[in-house]
Amino acid sequence: MLIATGITLAIVLVPVLLNPYQKMQPRNVDVQAIASEAADDAGYPPLAPDLPEGWTANYARWDSGVNTGVPTWEVGYLTPDTQFIRLTQTNTANPTWISQTTKDSLVAGERTAGGATWQLRDSANGEGHLVTEVNGMTVILSSEADLATVDELAEAVLADLNTQQQ
Repeated sequence: MLIATGITLAIVLVPVLLNPYQKMQPRNVDVQAIASEAADDAGYPPLAPDLPEGWTANYARWDSGVNTGVPTWEVGYLTPDTQFIRLTQTNTANPTWISQTTKDSLVAGERTAGGATWQLRDSANGEGHLVTEVNGMTVILSSEADLATVDELAEAVLADLNTQQQ
């Protein structure tokens, strides 16, 4: 019985060990293209900021707000050192939605980035959130990355919002 089990394990393990480990390639979606498709549904131009070299977007989507009551534009970014930052944008924010989106995080202060004042929120799970409202648009940046890295995205977001207003 032990010999049969050993032979079975050897038969199974040999092909598994001979197959090389496949590295996952990060997805890099075309945020500009998806944003232009979502613009009609959104009723405003969704953010698609120009980012520094090495940043990638692994998803971009329009959420019609069926579950939350607040339609949103969401993009997930990866920094060059693979830190994840989620961008959420809406023109119909309310305090309950902001609280839910920031996982009931507490206001920890304010931070200036890109020429705007952002509300800094810290959640119990270690995730930080920057929240601002500019020209009727509420933007939330959520991440466990250091704030200097999140500031880079905040600056790009505000540059994109300012371009849209012109």
